[in-house]
Amino acid sequence: MTRLMLGRTLERICKGVLLLCLLHFLIMMILYFDVYSQHFDLFSRFNNGRNGSRNSSTAAGNGHHFYYYNLSRPNTTLASYLAAGEQLVQTVQPETNQTPSPKPLPPCPENPPGLVGRLLIEFSSQMSMERVQKENPNVTEGGRYTPPDCRPRWKVAIIIPFRHRENHLKYWLHYLHPILRRQKIDYGIYIINQLGEDTFNRAKLLNVGYTETLKDAEYDCFIFSDVDLIPMDDRNLYHCYDQPRHFAIAMDKFGFRLPYAGYFGGVSGLSKKQFLKINGFPNEYWGWGGEDDDIYNRITLNGMKVSRPDVRIGRYRMIKHERDKHNEPNPQRFNKIQNTKNTMKKDGISSLTYRLVHVKKYPLYTDISVEIGKPPPRPFKG
Repeated sequence: MTRLMLGRTLERICKGVLLLCLLHFLIMMILYFDVYSQHFDLFSRFNNGRNGSRNSSTAAGNGHHFYYYNLSRPNTTLASYLAAGEQLVQTVQPETNQTPSPKPLPPCPENPPGLVGRLLIEFSSQMSMERVQKENPNVTEGGRYTPPDCRPRWKVAIIIPFRHRENHLKYWLHYLHPILRRQKIDYGIYIINQLGEDTFNRAKLLNVGYTETLKDAEYDCFIFSDVDLIPMDDRNLYHCYDQPRHFAIAMDKFGFRLPYAGYFGGVSGLSKKQFLKINGFPNEYWGWGGEDDDIYNRITLNGMKVSRPDVRIGRYRMIKHERDKHNEPNPQRFNKIQNTKNTMKKDGISSLTYRLVHVKKYPLYTDISVEIGKPPPRPFKG
């Protein structure tokens, strides 16, 4: 009996010891995994730090940032890390490996350094459009050019009233394109061609040129030039000024002198604001003469003054030619000049009418061909 009780007691003691061992084992396992978890978290952070420093240069060079998240940390989930990642993406701007934008061009100099000065102008050699085109490879379709190395102050439309002057046009383009490029001007060349054989009207064609060139580009300066006048000095800069500009002040046919104080013929320039202030040019000067004096009157009557270059710079050579047919002197010009004050508000760009026939862009110029009508019948003298 005593042995049986002793055996049961030992059995209970063994079971208790076994339970205590099992409990101890469980406690040890819990402590082991807790310590292991903390050790793994520290190791991951250390590795992330090393990877971040090692990959910072390559990541920045590739325009990317890499972020490392430790999913073994207690009380964290994948969703929480994804939410944190989205927040970082929203707040951190990634670096991009973009090519730096080019620096803005400087303004073109008032006195371009490439100017030559006095030029030798002659018309004895044969001229062709093919030759002129080869001489000016940087001129784009329609006779357009923009300096590649600076920003011009003005965008200039050069307008030429035209009819049956193809040979003169070749020489004009031959000389003027190189001059204008050296002057660092953003420009386009426009030939305003009067179709038909009715009486020529220079000033009305210039009004047409002003209207049509603005459809092609946002010009703010307009140079009006006869096709037979070539400047003899490239320092005579073809852009606009604070006052309306008269360029051709010393032609060879006038002995290189200004023929009279109010002369405004040949080559002139007005800004858009100046042109609109005088209501453009008169439309009712049919035939040769008078329109340039009317324009001079419009300028002075509107409180402006004509500016001119130095006489040594404003020299021009004219291509000799016979007077064109249907461009005879206008017998009414003197009477009209005296009435500029009364007519300029109603006769000008505001009253311009014409029919555009076609616009053709050639390598060296743009041809704008129009029909401008006929002169009104002259009053019968009884």
